Amino acid sequence: MSTTPTVLLVHGAFADATSWSGVIEELQKHGVPVIAPPNPLRGLASDAAYVASVAAQIDGPVVLVGHSYGGALITVAGVTENVVGLVYVAAYVLEEGESLGELQGRFPLSPLVSNLKEWTYPIPGGEPGVEVTIAEDAFPSVFAADVPADVTKVLAAAQRPLAASAFGETAPVAAWQTRPSWALVAGADEAINPEVERFGAKRAGATIVELEGASHAVAVSRPKEVADLIRDAVRATS
Repeated sequence: MSTTPTVLLVHGAFADATSWSGVIEELQKHGVPVIAPPNPLRGLASDAAYVASVAAQIDGPVVLVGHSYGGALITVAGVTENVVGLVYVAAYVLEEGESLGELQGRFPLSPLVSNLKEWTYPIPGGEPGVEVTIAEDAFPSVFAADVPADVTKVLAAAQRPLAASAFGETAPVAAWQTRPSWALVAGADEAINPEVERFGAKRAGATIVELEGASHAVAVSRPKEVADLIRDAVRATS
């Protein structure tokens, strides 16, 4: 069994695992084992259970890394036995019994909230569910202001929607209470108020790095800095 933790990258809403491409390249360059599975984006409980199942099947220790909504998922999935550390990247850091909506509601809302577009999707045996994406014309400024325009056009077209019900689900546990944590605050985030990121990270006792001018898509625009923080967590938990 390897003693070097495997990094498990969990993307957030309105993105997919390719958003970690630059970070993966940096980690692989330094010999860090890494995996970036797809996040179903269907709800806090079910998505966290999926992440936990992936982590549990990895041979050896795991460092969970969550971007945005993925931060809420690693907070829950992080109690999996072989998880040794948590890294939050421009992410929600929930407390036990808290929802995304409750945490956001403590602070002024970001421009994301007024730029969400609703869609519906079928649920077998029930009423259609509601999911949300970011309006394409608002996507560059809200999600990826420091990413080249031609890249943001592609990212906006390839968004993966988040089930709206995820905003109201509460975290049954908070793994940061028993696992060391690190957090990167994106200083110019327009999707999650940076104050939300700072508050959650400080409450968790995380080691915090703040990148001034970084957008919500910091893993795309600043992959080296993101990977450096992840490597700090890997070294500390090896």
